[in-house]
Amino acid sequence: MHTVVERELELKLVLSPERSIPVPARLTYRTDDPFAVHFTFHIGSEHPVHWTFARELLIEGVFRPCGHGDVRIWPTKVDRRSVILIALSSPDGDALLEAPAAQVSAWLERTLRAAPPGSEQEQLGIDDALAELLAPSQDGEA
Repeated sequence: MHTVVERELELKLVLSPERSIPVPARLTYRTDDPFAVHFTFHIGSEHPVHWTFARELLIEGVFRPCGHGDVRIWPTKVDRRSVILIALSSPDGDALLEAPAAQVSAWLERTLRAAPPGSEQEQLGIDDALAELLAPSQDGEA
């Protein structure tokens, strides 16, 4: 049985240093995909935007700048509030999102309880599946 840890929250899409707009988002973590976190952004169009990246990247980004290329994450303060900035780049464009640090951290803690670091491989069940593949079949054929 797999666990799903979800959190709805409002991020801010930073348009300029003085201007941002709210972006409703859903953060999803599934123990059947234990290395990844999934973000779904509802940007007012018919189709939400989905991003998937390493859970470890988000965990590190809560504490220090990390990532390169398509996903970069770093903690900072905005108006004396702790936030996490997430920079996303794609062929369709770039986005800078501001997330409330306390809410993201609380959600991450829940994912860590569902699948502690180092247990991700067990969550996938690869060892069990491999053992089943290599076991002699029941009908006497190997």
